[in-house]
Amino acid sequence: MSLSMYQASVPPIVRFLESLSTILDKAAAFAEANKIKPEVMIGYRLRPDMLPLSAQIQIATDQVKGFVSRVAGAEVPSFPDTEATFADLKARVAKTIAHIKSFTPAQIDGTENKDIAFKAGPNELKFKGEQYLTTWVLPNFYFHITTAYAILRHCGVPLGKRDYLGPA
Repeated sequence: MSLSMYQASVPPIVRFLESLSTILDKAAAFAEANKIKPEVMIGYRLRPDMLPLSAQIQIATDQVKGFVSRVAGAEVPSFPDTEATFADLKARVAKTIAHIKSFTPAQIDGTENKDIAFKAGPNELKFKGEQYLTTWVLPNFYFHITTAYAILRHCGVPLGKRDYLGPA
């Protein structure tokens, strides 16, 4: 039995976005309990040359909303990168989940060999559908989700592996 493009993408993406939303709840509660201004945590980065927490979440959500839209032949929605609070970040995650869930398996499956091309900064990227998912979207998505988790752990938010992976 082979794994379809839909099964390889939508369920795990939604699961990790839902976990991210829960992690953001814990971060907001931690900030409030410890009298930390949320904007400090949202703007925090692990190194001066890294992007802050807000950008990690923006990029992760951009990756996956772009994926489902492109392979389904739909317009990629534009979300302005203006999130300044934990509620704003959670709303972006929720909007991304809703967008991803709006696609059916029939719109995603069978796109393994579909030509995908888009601009990333000054570069034009070209992939086949399966390659786009496995070598670009998922690695980038998990990288930015993991980095967001690491930033919050570094800030002291009591998170563990179960928070990252989500419920069993």
